[in-house]
Amino acid sequence: MGTVVLSGAAVLVVLGFGNPLYWLAAAGVLFLYVRYGLDSSAPSAPGPAPGAGTAPTSYKAYRDRRDKQAKWERRYRRERPLESRRQERERSK
Repeated sequence: MGTVVLSGAAVLVVLGFGNPLYWLAAAGVLFLYVRYGLDSSAPSAPGPAPGAGTAPTSYKAYRDRRDKQAKWERRYRRERPLESRRQERERSK
């Protein structure tokens, strides 16, 4: 993604020798990329609810997420005993 943005900015700078409006467009593209594009490619910090497919960045974050998941699973088994037994039977088959 960064290569495409930088290439596009370089093209706009070259075109800007004929029309200075392209230089403003290049500056705008680079500004938007630095402002919003770099943040989305950086790994996110551990938060209260990381995505399901993301790996934790530290062992403490992993432990917290694992403990929270175990707590919800215990609560589910306590509140829905018949459903949890059925799921256990299906899992053991």
